[in-house]
Amino acid sequence: MTRPTRALIDRQALRDNFALAIRSQKGQCMPIVKANAYGHSVDIVCDALAHAPAFGVASINEALELRNLGFKQPILLLEGTFDPDEIELADNNDFWLMVENHNQKDQILKAKPNQPLRIWLGLDSGMHRLGFDALEIKGVYQNLLLSGKIDSMSVLATHFACANDLSNEMTTRQIECFDRASLGIKLTTGHVLQQSLANSAAIMGWEHSLRDWQRPGYMLYGNSPFNANRMAERLKPVMTLQSRIISLRTIDAGETVGYDAIWTAERKSKIATIPIGYGDGYPRRAKNGTPVIVRDQRCPLVGRVSMDMITVDVTDCELARIGDSVTLWGSELLVNEVAQHCETNGYELLSGISVRIPRVARN
Repeated sequence: MTRPTRALIDRQALRDNFALAIRSQKGQCMPIVKANAYGHSVDIVCDALAHAPAFGVASINEALELRNLGFKQPILLLEGTFDPDEIELADNNDFWLMVENHNQKDQILKAKPNQPLRIWLGLDSGMHRLGFDALEIKGVYQNLLLSGKIDSMSVLATHFACANDLSNEMTTRQIECFDRASLGIKLTTGHVLQQSLANSAAIMGWEHSLRDWQRPGYMLYGNSPFNANRMAERLKPVMTLQSRIISLRTIDAGETVGYDAIWTAERKSKIATIPIGYGDGYPRRAKNGTPVIVRDQRCPLVGRVSMDMITVDVTDCELARIGDSVTLWGSELLVNEVAQHCETNGYELLSGISVRIPRVARN
């Protein structure tokens, strides 16, 4: 018998979430599948979304993995190239390149591609992480265009810093900056570039940001960047992280559990041990009281998370037995709620799941 910890991946839920993203807007949707599809297994996810027009990844290594798995769609490198040699790989494998700094631009100008490259031109509209300044971007595009190294189907793209906060005016300012930059390119070159602004939060909450290409990520996997949102109620969690009870013991009031003795029983307590820990990606900083589900009942984590195991107080779950299934997160216990107990977000929890946890496709 193998270790019982696994991540169940609901392909139908994934397809339903993608359909919801498509219905919410005009233009096309590019699933973002970086970081092993946010921890869900890029193979399972891309197979379930095989009808998608393109995929987005962080780097050329992730893109080559998709090609090796047999997926034929164009793949956007969201961080662009890190080395001039990657341009040739992109040229030969139908990878689209984000161009967001002068080093990347100069590499393209020096390259000798077999055909004009498809680029996404990154604009820094206010996040100040990647992208060209709004005042220089029209000149950058004109330089690339006149070189003959890029094709005419370029996309102007930006990324939002605060789209998950509908009261924050920064998103409006970023959209305005983007629109000014787009108009400047049109007036300078006569070209109307395709546009991409919207991540999951923008798809769900900023209708004015929906343009030619949307880039759903977190929402694809059934999770909302908002605490409350009409569309969020229709999302279906794709991953159910499960394990089983492997040991049970009863301890007296005053006894402690786990490393550093950070939890002390206030009553006679029944403690269940579950084989998952920070070596699997379940965070060590999860606090006492973080919920798990045993026999459809919420039970609190007690004691320090160790590398391979956690301990849970199942005193009030009288029927708990060795072998019982335990849900760490899923449709009954959203990853966002677990993340709050860990002082992080669901993005980190999902993408941090270790490769030693098998991903099992369902539906």
